[in-house]
Formats: sequence, C-alpha cells, structure tokens
Amino acid sequence: MTTNTTDITGTATRIDLAKCAPKVFRALIGFDAAAREGLDPSLIELIQIRASHLNRCAYCLHMHTNDARKAGESEDRLHMVALWREARHLFTDREQAALALTEAVTLVADAGVPDDVYAQAATQFDEQELAHVLALILTINTWNRVALSTAKLAGTDGRR
Repeated sequence: MTTNTTDITGTATRIDLAKCAPKVFRALIGFDAAAREGLDPSLIELIQIRASHLNRCAYCLHMHTNDARKAGESEDRLHMVALWREARHLFTDREQAALALTEAVTLVADAGVPDDVYAQAATQFDEQELAHVLALILTINTWNRVALSTAKLAGTDGRR
C-alpha cells in the first residue's frame, strides 16, 4: 500500500515508477531506445514535442524542447511545432508527415489513424523507418502518461 504525502507545493506525492516497478521502467527505456534507432535526432524531438503538446504534458515538453535546443533546433521551429500546418515552410515533407502521424496516433480515439495520413507517412519513410516512427510515437505517448499520472513537474527531470 502506498502512503500519500504532500510535497513542498502542497500537492499529493505519487509513486516513482522507476523505484516501485524498476523492471517495467527499464522495459520502457529499452522500448524507447529501440524506437529511436536510425531516426534523425531532430525528427525524434519534433515528434516528442508534438505529442507532449497534445497530451498537455509539461514535464515531457520541457525536457524535449530543451533536448531539441541542445541538438541545434531553432527557436523558430520550436515555437511553430504546435502550429506546423500554418508554418509548413519551416518543416520538411518528412517532418510534416511524421507530425501528422503523431497527431493521428496520439488522438487515435477521436478518429483512428486516417488512411491518407498513414499513406503520406508511408511515402516519406521506408517500412523500417515508418515502424520506428510509429514506435517512437507510441513511446512518447507512454512517457506522457507516466509523467501525467505520477504528477511529474516540468523542469525536474534531473538531466543537465
């Protein structure tokens, strides 16, 4: 049984998945690492940023925008990820296809993954790349849910 306490902000503290279920946490890390294989680091961060926007996960959004900056991503593009359709000129066709697929998979309960969105992604990525893009979308959605359900605070990821 977990005892709820409160932290310095007055918010009830929640479990630390890494400590309470280390095998599960390591499996997620392994899934995430495998999903990233062969993908462009910039594309990885754009996918993670867009899913984190849609899921309203401040913890992951903070982490991945910082990671994108460290990898050389421009502020202009970072500011436009949420509105990429209105700023298509800032994103390549591959990035646009990945962002559209990210939105469809993240919001899958709304309308499934439309055939045209999937087909566009399939024209931009070979089968192996598409499998990795899809796996990355699945992992960031999982990480968003972990962070949200355990009340992770933006800026407290401990990585510097």
